[in-house]
Amino acid sequence: MISTLSYYDRATSLLSGIYFRGTALLLCRVSLAGVFWRAGRTKVEEGTLLTISDTTGFLFEQEYSGVPLPSELSMYLATYGEHLFPILLVLGLATRFSALALLLMTLTIQFFVYPDAWWQVHSLWAALSLMLLSEGGGGFSLDHLMQRFRRTPAGATA
Repeated sequence: MISTLSYYDRATSLLSGIYFRGTALLLCRVSLAGVFWRAGRTKVEEGTLLTISDTTGFLFEQEYSGVPLPSELSMYLATYGEHLFPILLVLGLATRFSALALLLMTLTIQFFVYPDAWWQVHSLWAALSLMLLSEGGGGFSLDHLMQRFRRTPAGATA
């Protein structure tokens, strides 16, 4: 029995280590970023970086009109947010801020655009966002690297 507990303790220690945690948070960041990046790419003209398509304008005026913001403002916020925040997440830069922005976008989509999609999709996006909000970007992020440099005393080398 003691041997079994010892193996369990070792496994738990390994799974709660900095490398496993950093890898898990990196996967959360990349997964959430991928969803929103792909959504953002559907809103722009093919072959362009950020030229919003006419179809997107129509969708925001007609289909997504329940959002309590002017449709043109919603269109720009969604399109540019779905490009900016995924890039920041992949880099692990401003991770908590980016996760909060995407959580707010998820909740907006849930309540005003697709209210029946909670269990299929939006709950997962919310869970990933909340994990990143609570834990940050992890060891494999620019946030972590910048935090290490901020901790270094003046005049000391890292």
